[in-house]
Amino acid sequence: MSTNTTDTETAKTDEQLAEEALVPMPLVHGELPRWAPWGILAGSLVVVGAVLGLTGNFGIALTLVLGAILYALATYGISRAVEGGRKATDRVVTIVVTVAFLIALVPLVSVLVTVIQNGVARFDPAFFSNSMRGVVGEGGGGYHAIMGTLIITAVAAVISIPVGILTAVYLVEYGKGRLARSITFFVDVMTGIPSIVAGLFAFAFFALFAGPGIRFGFGGAVALSILMIPVVVRSTEEMLKIVPNELREAAFALGTPKWRTILKVVIPTSIAGIASGVTLAIARVIGETAPLLIIAGLTTGVNLNPFSGRMTTLPVFAYNSYAAPGVPREPFIDRAWTSALVLIIIVLVLNLLARLVAKLFAPKTR
Repeated sequence: MSTNTTDTETAKTDEQLAEEALVPMPLVHGELPRWAPWGILAGSLVVVGAVLGLTGNFGIALTLVLGAILYALATYGISRAVEGGRKATDRVVTIVVTVAFLIALVPLVSVLVTVIQNGVARFDPAFFSNSMRGVVGEGGGGYHAIMGTLIITAVAAVISIPVGILTAVYLVEYGKGRLARSITFFVDVMTGIPSIVAGLFAFAFFALFAGPGIRFGFGGAVALSILMIPVVVRSTEEMLKIVPNELREAAFALGTPKWRTILKVVIPTSIAGIASGVTLAIARVIGETAPLLIIAGLTTGVNLNPFSGRMTTLPVFAYNSYAAPGVPREPFIDRAWTSALVLIIIVLVLNLLARLVAKLFAPKTR
């Protein structure tokens, strides 16, 4: 009798377990309102600021740091209670990524603000129309340095861009075997060489023909091209690799020669990335100072001929104005900051031109 009763209870228990297993589990948790993250952030900053104010240790930087930590902890706790562990983890990771981005943005914004604040003092028409010939103290400008920067960088780009793009085309489309591996190895080595080495190489090379006193703009362009070529090669190579092989095969199926396929299909498809890589290479070298001090030299007058005489660039002009100022010191420091501001503007314009070129020459998708 007792055995039957036990079997019945066991059967009922199994039935209850089966029914409980069939009960649907909730698939959707609660969700915080859209204003909740901002409210938690504001509350965290207020709490941290109040605590630091009461203790006499209030500071903007310390408040932001401790507020971000409290914000992450509070968000995780509240989100876990309302939305579940997975959503809470997602929110914390989003906070960490956002904070990392803001931290990376701080030096950039700081540099821009500092350069603009100090550079506007001499950002006037005289700076863009006058050189430093005959100027001892106040006055003068950086016209000679601006023209030297544009000419030397343009010559370096004319040398580097065709060589870099054609080298990348060879490595991606034709290169196989030991030669391709050797080129790739040397390009990787050139990517990491110090800029001063490029200047010394250019000086030593031209000194063999013109003597140790050689100083001219074309030598500076050659030194910069040594630094530009590996950047152009690597960036162009990566852009060419992401072009789908189906596009090449379709062109080959129509009987198009390989050189024409590269010219009409592969390069136009990757022109946006190539333009960005070229702009990056130009921005990489336009601010170089050491190699140009060695081979291009320094002058206070205007020289528009890169094949004869010394040429001054904006980085060299800024360095010389700051490192060896005259009396009074302030005008030289102001010209140095303005040179840095003009250099940033030139890089910005080059980036905008690269985007325009990419937009105009990229294949139309509609």
